[in-house]
Amino acid sequence: MPTEREKMLAGELYDPLCPELVRLREQARDHCQELNQTHEADRELRRQILIDLLGGGGDTAWIQPPFYCDYGSNIYLGERVFFNFNCIVLDVCRVTIGDYSMFGPAVQIYTATHPLDARERRTREFAKPIAIGEDVWVGGGAILCPGVSIGSRSVIGAGSVVTRDIAAGVFAAGNPCRVIRQIDEG
Repeated sequence: MPTEREKMLAGELYDPLCPELVRLREQARDHCQELNQTHEADRELRRQILIDLLGGGGDTAWIQPPFYCDYGSNIYLGERVFFNFNCIVLDVCRVTIGDYSMFGPAVQIYTATHPLDARERRTREFAKPIAIGEDVWVGGGAILCPGVSIGSRSVIGAGSVVTRDIAAGVFAAGNPCRVIRQIDEG
């Protein structure tokens, strides 16, 4: 019988009030609070908090506080990923972000979602993983919905709501986000 955590990570319905999951969320929120209270000169302390918080990539990430997440351990960053002020990552399922990707202020990444049936929604939720390629730039205030992927070298316009996959090498924007044009390299 799978644990609630195993069900959560598999994208199945799970009980978010399971004591293990509550403890893990509290631990992540303590790390976020610690990070958010640091000063700019506390570079080594910030680095250690990110290493402790994230599933991977904390050793080279640049995350400008305040930053918030559900678990942290489900966030896997490539080399030198940058998050500007006020970003939120609801990492109920895996969030994978490629090298050199950048996120403007107040970007929100949501893997968590809920059943449409009200009775079921009272006690269960589920999630869908998010994958973001290398060299992606997500403009400020954008929202990435559960289950989307964004291809490498793409740019997402500020304030966009990404509800479906975005191909590599495109500029996409809007609500819902849609491809506006290809990006010519060079």
